[in-house]
Amino acid sequence: MPFVAIVTVVALLQFFWLALQVGFARTRYGVAAPATSGNEIFERHFRVHMNTQEQLVMFLPTLWIFAAYVSPLWAAALGVVFILGRAIYAISYVREPKSRSLGFGLSIFPVLIMLIGIGVWAIRAILMGAAG
Repeated sequence: MPFVAIVTVVALLQFFWLALQVGFARTRYGVAAPATSGNEIFERHFRVHMNTQEQLVMFLPTLWIFAAYVSPLWAAALGVVFILGRAIYAISYVREPKSRSLGFGLSIFPVLIMLIGIGVWAIRAILMGAAG
């Protein structure tokens, strides 16, 4: 599962990068901590970071469970799509929040696919265990 580990590290580095962008935006737009509002562009950076945190809560466990029980290669591939989606989401949201749909879709659909895959695997495992 080394590819899944790499995807995990890249996703977390991306999250770290987004945190840095929030810090830079605080300085650039004069929004002192702990404030989370005060400048529209700062607020966009902050929302991207928080939205990504919310997505990571679903993505990371789903990625690893899918990798362990379904396919590590497919988990890594879907993880790459998630990361690209989050990058598109971040760029789009900061430029114009209404344009974030593509990035959101590209990051939520891989998670949904993996959740369905885990569910199918679990049901199949239960049925095979009950039948066997």
